[in-house]
Amino acid sequence: MPQKPAYSDLILGIESSCDETAVAVVSVCGTILSNIIFSQIEEHSPYGGVVPEIAARSHITQISGLITQALTQAGVTLDDLSAVAVTRGPGLIGGVMVGLMTAKALAYAKDLPLIGVNHLEGHALSVRLTQDISFPYLLLLVSGGHCQVLTVKGVGNYELLGTTIDDAAGEAFDKTAKILGLGYPGGPAVEKAALLGDPKKFALPRPLKGRAGCNFSFSGLKTAVKREFEKLGGELTQQDIYDLAASFQAALTDAILDRVKNALDIFLPQINLAASNNKRNPAFVAAGGVAANSYLKDGLKKLCSSHGMDFYTPPPALCTDNGAMIAWAGAERFKIKDFDSLDIGAKARWALDPNAVLAMGKKTKLKKQG
Repeated sequence: MPQKPAYSDLILGIESSCDETAVAVVSVCGTILSNIIFSQIEEHSPYGGVVPEIAARSHITQISGLITQALTQAGVTLDDLSAVAVTRGPGLIGGVMVGLMTAKALAYAKDLPLIGVNHLEGHALSVRLTQDISFPYLLLLVSGGHCQVLTVKGVGNYELLGTTIDDAAGEAFDKTAKILGLGYPGGPAVEKAALLGDPKKFALPRPLKGRAGCNFSFSGLKTAVKREFEKLGGELTQQDIYDLAASFQAALTDAILDRVKNALDIFLPQINLAASNNKRNPAFVAAGGVAANSYLKDGLKKLCSSHGMDFYTPPPALCTDNGAMIAWAGAERFKIKDFDSLDIGAKARWALDPNAVLAMGKKTKLKKQG
């Protein structure tokens, strides 16, 4: 029988907040022993978006087998684990409940600590799994369901500087892809089409650009794409599709860069460089599925360089939803013995910054600007 890998503490991570069922085993020292993901893209593609009922049923069907696969790939058993970490929210409540109840059962059966992880914290801390980054750092969390910019001061310590007042960036990508007939998921499809297009062909708006604060808005941009589509009578040539995709991507990126610049102007004067290890440049992190977009990453890199900041992003496999980021967030909390009881509940909404005030236009919270 092969010898098991020697790691002091192993965390099982379970993620089921949306349309990926994911399980991973990660050590507290930052080694990914396994990271198994089952994507539901084929199940949701006919609808152009995630159907909550379909997602929940798929999680139920897949989760047990994925746990077995993750343990087998890691070369360990449940008896080798030190804790179970699981997404507690935010997300589609049915899916979150599937993962949470499964994690509770494992923790109870094996007398293991249970760690309920905020899905957003999984994204926020994922870069520390693969790169040596100290607190504090500025984070752009940009995904299908979220678009926020935050100061990450430590584990469980976040200050929200800005959030979307309507749609998330990833949702705008999905809706644009649907309008253009590019399929689902929209992010990769639009990015691929944009490579062959002219980003200046269509004059699309840059929502909130030039305004104070760090809020985002993408609803108007999405509507503008639809209007351009309708102006052409809904009969676009292939080149029209490429050009509109490129114009949308450029507009969205410009809008994000403008908002992030305002966040840099807030973050940089406040940061205490003397507290950073080796007095390195302050760090900027882009995380979440949309952070894998090359056009956006290039723009963010240039912006950070012009402000004397180092730019980081997790590897592409850790940008989208995955179990390793949940296991790692659990590992970060395991180190400080921050455990949960078995009676914790699932949360459809769960802000990283509990002290933020309501943003205009939606129920998400926003930190007041000074």
